[in-house]
Amino acid sequence: MYTPLGQRLKELRTERNLTQRRLASDLDIRTVTYLRYEKSQREPPISLLVTIARYYGVTVDYLLGLQ
Repeated sequence: MYTPLGQRLKELRTERNLTQRRLASDLDIRTVTYLRYEKSQREPPISLLVTIARYYGVTVDYLLGLQ
């Protein structure tokens, strides 16, 4: 089951035609780690949420489904 965060991560990535591998590389994390965030199996630390929000030009609130 996807959480709002997992759904938003997948939507943002696919809208920009990025692979999970490419995004993980850009974020300097392992691909499997990113995959688990997208599938809602793990939650990223706050510092990484901020990095992802900046990467996409959105707010952390948006990523978390609060907007």
